[in-house]
Amino acid sequence: MAASSLVPIAFKSEIRQGQSIAILAADIGGTKTNVALYDASDKGLTLVKEQRYVSKDHSSLTDIIHGFSGGKLPDRISAAVAGPVIDGKSKLTNLPWLLDSKAMSQEMKIPVCFINDLEATAYGMAGLREDERATLATGEVGSKGNIAIIAPGTGLGEAGLFWDGQHYHPFATEGGHSDFGPRNPIDIEIFHYLQRQYGHVSWERVVSGMGIKNIFQFLTENRKEQIPEWLKERMKDQDAAAVISQAALHHEDLVCAQTMELFVRYLATEASSLVLKLMATGGLYLAGGIPPKILPLLQSDSWTKNFDNNGRMHELSDRVPVYVVLNDKMALQGAAYYGAYNM
Repeated sequence: MAASSLVPIAFKSEIRQGQSIAILAADIGGTKTNVALYDASDKGLTLVKEQRYVSKDHSSLTDIIHGFSGGKLPDRISAAVAGPVIDGKSKLTNLPWLLDSKAMSQEMKIPVCFINDLEATAYGMAGLREDERATLATGEVGSKGNIAIIAPGTGLGEAGLFWDGQHYHPFATEGGHSDFGPRNPIDIEIFHYLQRQYGHVSWERVVSGMGIKNIFQFLTENRKEQIPEWLKERMKDQDAAAVISQAALHHEDLVCAQTMELFVRYLATEASSLVLKLMATGGLYLAGGIPPKILPLLQSDSWTKNFDNNGRMHELSDRVPVYVVLNDKMALQGAAYYGAYNM
């Protein structure tokens, strides 16, 4: 691929000069599925058209693809999946679809692949522009090494990019489902509150859209904080996590502010741990749907204080550049890059 990149990704294949490949990319989630058609060439990707679907309204991904394509299938299909993909197969947690790339390839008679959505997000970094990232910490100028991605949205995704000295190699993890680590008395209270509901308490239970709702419910139920009537009304027909975060941003409610203060602290704590686990001296990227929407809350002392709060490894985290990815469709873009240059 001829185009230069802020994050040079290692790809397996190239497209010859003058050649063009039609790539149908999808980002599949339990709630929504984003689909886009791209034209891929030796110069990169060009978006042709894009559409969003309510996942539960369709019996299968094939149903969505046929509707989107209008009878004219692309050259390849590449889809990001919110969950682990093993041997080309994936079963979504919140959607009764069983995805099988081999079976779908045979049915549609074109190459089909599925990759984890955070791995796709990492591949999407190949097209990241400077105006699509906001800097939270400059870190050490010219710092090289692995990169970590943490992406709170409906759930919590985590991925890494291994640095070989010239290019980055994305890989998926399921780190968002690792154990939540309480640090102080209120964390322990939240841990026991969630343990009674779920048994196992992962970071996803506190660092995601679900996590925002869990923290808010803990404060209002366990600590008997009052919910204003206007807030209850908004939550009736809007996403609760979005309502809470927006109320905190606009200083409309103290409990919402407390909720988001805890959310930011937990995000910073787990992000710092991920940097240590991956030795991510090349940078940390906050991706997913939530960080761009709460950017002012992340540009705060709360984020900085908790991200650097890792004891003897303080100096390492202090040298790591930290960015918020402002493009919330990196997984869709990454699926397209993977389909064009890695299949």
